[in-house]
Amino acid sequence: MGAEPRWVEPMLATLTHEPFSREGWLFESKFDGERCLAVCSAGRVHLYSRNRKPLDGAYPELIEPLAGQPARSFVADGEIVAFEGELTSFSRLQQRMQIRVPQQALASRIPVFYYLFDLLFLNDEDLRNKPLAERKRLLEAKFRFADPLRFTTHRETAGEVYYAEACKKGWEGLIAKRAASPYVSGRSRDWLKFKCVNQQEFVIGGYTDPQGARAEFGALLVGYYEGGKLRYAGKVGTGFTDETLRGLARRLAALRTEAPPFSEPVLPRRGLHWVKPELVAEIGFTEWTGGGKLRHPRFLGLRTDKAAREVVREG
Repeated sequence: MGAEPRWVEPMLATLTHEPFSREGWLFESKFDGERCLAVCSAGRVHLYSRNRKPLDGAYPELIEPLAGQPARSFVADGEIVAFEGELTSFSRLQQRMQIRVPQQALASRIPVFYYLFDLLFLNDEDLRNKPLAERKRLLEAKFRFADPLRFTTHRETAGEVYYAEACKKGWEGLIAKRAASPYVSGRSRDWLKFKCVNQQEFVIGGYTDPQGARAEFGALLVGYYEGGKLRYAGKVGTGFTDETLRGLARRLAALRTEAPPFSEPVLPRRGLHWVKPELVAEIGFTEWTGGGKLRHPRFLGLRTDKAAREVVREG
């Protein structure tokens, strides 16, 4: 009896601040997109986010080229991205992530690409215990790659040099992966991420009144979980388009609550409104302050692929 292809909780990288060159490690680009597992059984393909939400409707143009692969069944792992010039852009991809109707997704005119970097099942074989290097060789050999499907290339040496190049080009960062590592669900130190920019998820716990010419709201109040409590990380008042402001305002209004969700007071208290901590936002920022707040934060988009309770401080 062969192994049945099925959704698998994805393997996640651990953040580190020390780029390295080390024998037995592979170095890949870190994409600013949406993680996606493609599950194909008997030629029928379904796409899933990292928390198992269906993505078929958001990215319908990926289904046919995946279903047309020589393998009759497989599970592949990768990242869906959109580009702003030569750089992957989460903000641009945001215009596709919120769509669930295929016709609307295609009409959006935001092209997407699926960078595959791992292969978990192939036909009747479970590959997860095989070394990563072998899984990548099989992926490259057994799949036909043409846009919108792309193979994620890697380097095997000079990790520090590659990291410097990535940051100079404006990439989000690099992922270092131990070449002999099996595929293990959950966060692992066999996969490490080096970031060129500070960017991570935060939970929205409230918002402020609008000021001046801005409508809907002024800034988002965001935080992260630590010891089961939602810690306040600061106000995010930039990065919004008029359309984003309107859409967010509707969602925030539906989550209004009287009780502040944060474990510490948010000051000043005037003009603050609280919401149930259910929405997760991707936020870019320059650094953490000594007081544990975000410096120069900017809104990049909402995330639907991570539960609010999973959001912790990464750096």
